[in-house]
Formats: sequence, structure tokens, C-alpha cells
Amino acid sequence: MAGKVLCEATKLYNILNQYTHLPRLADSNYLCLIDARAAESYNFSHIITARNAKWDSDGKFIMPLDVEVESMRYIIVYDSSTHSLSDSGAAIDCADSIEKSSQFPVQILIGGYERFSALYPFLRTQKILYNIRELESLNPYPVEILPGKLFMGDYRQATNLQILKDLKLDALVNVSDECSLVFKKANCTVLHIRTADSAEADLITSFEKMCVFIGSHLNNSSSVLIFSTLGVSRCCAVTMAYLIYHLKYTLKEAWNHIQQCKANMRPNRGFVQQLSDWELQTLGKRVTDISEPNY
Repeated sequence: MAGKVLCEATKLYNILNQYTHLPRLADSNYLCLIDARAAESYNFSHIITARNAKWDSDGKFIMPLDVEVESMRYIIVYDSSTHSLSDSGAAIDCADSIEKSSQFPVQILIGGYERFSALYPFLRTQKILYNIRELESLNPYPVEILPGKLFMGDYRQATNLQILKDLKLDALVNVSDECSLVFKKANCTVLHIRTADSAEADLITSFEKMCVFIGSHLNNSSSVLIFSTLGVSRCCAVTMAYLIYHLKYTLKEAWNHIQQCKANMRPNRGFVQQLSDWELQTLGKRVTDISEPNY
């Protein structure tokens, strides 16, 4: 048995918002999200793409026929407010049934629907069924690096007024070549460091300026989005630089943290070398071995 583990709300948020050229939710073996609450509560509102748990006459959970448990990357279960694996309730009962055949641990959402919907009300819905085209056309949100504070994404997300409003973003760090009038409409403070996505581009000379900008806004209880054109290379490098500078992460710790938030992150080799130099400059020693294929 793969067992059961707890899942933080921020982790589910990031799982829901992974994408490459299409949202990962369009992959049938990516996420099975089970709402174990009563049908009435589920029908009133639930987390996007969740399906309501069904039970047989003996009170045992019935796995949906179209779900291949053995090949499912994430199986996450929630009820109203479970907080611990020692709790009793529908989410635990559901997970107990699924874990017997799951390859990966079944995850139970900490705080359940109540906590998640309070943090991310824009990911609530009454929609029950999705076809593949609808899943492919979903608009992922920027991933969350520090819960409720620091986000990382791409230019398309940064120029979406609804996303800026939903995440209550006050400040933006733009390391793409592009600029937009949308930022003025959103009433966001913007720091634009125009940077090409090439191994020769210089980011390190702007790391301190960007870190100070980000830190000053976070210290004032503002939320910040760091973004680049595709949200894969430049913004990831800047976000890691911030974690190294303000939280004193090693480059390896920062890399692992960003990778957990965004699976397809990939700073180019030039930025990796600059991050290694930044680690030395900030921490006083070069801790992380950046030789390939590790980085």
C-alpha cells in the first residue's frame, strides 16, 4: 500500500495550475480529486475538476470507472475540514479504500474544502463534468511560491486582469522583453528588468535590486508576481535569487523548492552559473554543485 499523507492547500493549488503547452489537468492520469462531502454540499460548490464520492450500500467508497488508480499521479481527497490523519470522517474513509491500489500515497487536503475555498475562492465551481476541450482551454494561474505572498508565472498570466485581481497582486517583477498597459489598469507597481532569455544575458547585476523590491513589498503585506515570457527560465532564476537572498536558502534548496511548485522550471545554463555566483556572494561560500546533469 502506498499509504496516506496530508496535502497543504498551497500544494493542491499548484497541482491544479501546472501546465506545459496545455494544462496538466487535461491529462487523464494526472489528478483525481475526490470531494467526500455530501452530494448537497458538493452540488452547491466544490473545487474545480473535483468529483463527488459515491458509496455502496455497505458504506464503502466506489471508485469511478474511468479512473485508473494504479497509473494516477495524484489522488487527493477532501471533506469539509479534516486536519489530521488521525481524524475520522469521509475523507479518511475514502483514502483508506483507495490507498490499497494506488501507486502513490493518497493525499488528504488539510482543512478540507472550507480552508481551500477561503484561500482560493476563484477555484470554486458548480460545474461537474468537463470534456477534454474544456480541460485544455482552462487558464492556469501563476504558481504559489510563498503562500499568499509570492507568485511566479508567465506574461499571459501577468496581463490577465482577472488573475491579478483574484490573487490580489500589488507588485510585479517583469523580466521579459515585453511591457503592457494592463499593468497600469491593474494599479500594480512594476519593476521591469528587460532581459533576453539567453545564456549570455546578465541577470546577476539586477538580483539585489529585484530582491530588495520584492522584499519591501512582502514586508508591507503586499503580494508579488515574478514573471517572464514563458514562465520557465528567467522568472525561475529571479525567484531562486530571492529565496537565496532573503531566506538564506542554498541554491539547491531554492531549486528544489521552485521545482516542487513548478515541475517544468528550467533556467538556462547561463542563469544557473549566475545563481551559483549569487549563492557565493550572498552566503559567503559556494554550497551547491551545479555540474550537469543535476542542474
